[in-house]
Amino acid sequence: MNSPLADRLRPRKIEEVAGQKHLLAEGKVLRRIIDSGNVPNLIFYGPSGVGKTTVANIIAATCGKKLHYLNATTASTADIKEIINTIGTIEAQGGILLYLDEIQYFNKKQQQILLSYIENGDITLIAATTENPYFYVYNAILSRSTVFEFKQLSPEDVRTAVTRAVGVIKDEKGKELYISDMSLKKLCLAASGDVRRALNMLELCVLTSETEEKIEISDETVEEILASGSVRYDREGDEHYDIISAYQKSMRGSDPDAAVYYLGRLLAAGDLPSACRRLMVCACEDVGLAYPQIIPIVKATVDIAEAVGLPEARLPLADAVILVATSPKSNSAYNAINAAMSDIERGIGGSIPRQLQNKHYDGEDAEVKGQNYKYPHDYSNHYVNQQYLPNALKGRRYYEYGDNKTEQKYKAYWDLIKSEK
Repeated sequence: MNSPLADRLRPRKIEEVAGQKHLLAEGKVLRRIIDSGNVPNLIFYGPSGVGKTTVANIIAATCGKKLHYLNATTASTADIKEIINTIGTIEAQGGILLYLDEIQYFNKKQQQILLSYIENGDITLIAATTENPYFYVYNAILSRSTVFEFKQLSPEDVRTAVTRAVGVIKDEKGKELYISDMSLKKLCLAASGDVRRALNMLELCVLTSETEEKIEISDETVEEILASGSVRYDREGDEHYDIISAYQKSMRGSDPDAAVYYLGRLLAAGDLPSACRRLMVCACEDVGLAYPQIIPIVKATVDIAEAVGLPEARLPLADAVILVATSPKSNSAYNAINAAMSDIERGIGGSIPRQLQNKHYDGEDAEVKGQNYKYPHDYSNHYVNQQYLPNALKGRRYYEYGDNKTEQKYKAYWDLIKSEK
């Protein structure tokens, strides 16, 4: 009973695994692989605490192979070779199943060494990662493996595991355990789909609430424990980018409620720089010329936020995020610069028209004398028609007026001016 609750409750049968029905339900590919006992190289991809290690343990038990566990954050090439040395021994007569957790921390050389043993069949690999394997795992290993994505568990999935844990604790302690339905629900929600985390929090609640007669977990105890660390966030992981993506897309999508929520997620994790940077980008990219005054406004609120720091920074940032989310939208400038950059990258262009060049003297052999630049302010309405783009791009249009009130007002103005020329 000294081992953590999460380890004591680790499922030993597929039917006991919480969630992952898209992988483990009857008839699903991974379930059929496990039932067959013939296990290929596998890569499990998904958040922490969703059953990757548990499923690997169940696979090892069903396929008859010796399971070796390594964590790539601490393992070395020597550790792999030590496992290889057991090939052909009585210990490994059924074959070797290597569970390599956090494979993304193995560098390319380490993964290449591992590959040589995978290719000759000495090792069957089950690699696990919380990151997208297509970014972090060596292509040759990917091509020899089947990737399965483990989804974040729903609060209902987590509750199933926690309810089971409550029963186990009662049996182990030989006493009643009381926790309100509301507190149980809060605990499962705060776990953010991580069963291990939910069980660790439950165990902490038990440790701080047990008496000789009973275990009565108060709502206040649950609130204190949740407040001590309920934000699940990793600045180096996929979830970091998911939250930032949701933050900007909510502003772009004109949903102030979602935008403020994701701002809160960033600030609760202390990530003020990302909150400020994406806010400024969104003001320029997604509001842009529909409300150009927003750009200095947002810059000013970011300056205030950085000056006062957290927690007060949440106030100016909330103002700006709601303003961006509720402002009219235009990506006309974004599209224009992207189109121009695309032509530049493809080498489309040419020499700058003579009238725009910085020329103040023509040589004696120059075919054309004089720059012939027309100064717009010398003409009515400060406009004169002349060529500005290189010859190869003459007539090319990058900017298209947005359909918002501001840009349409300027379009009408210039349509009138240019029609008079």
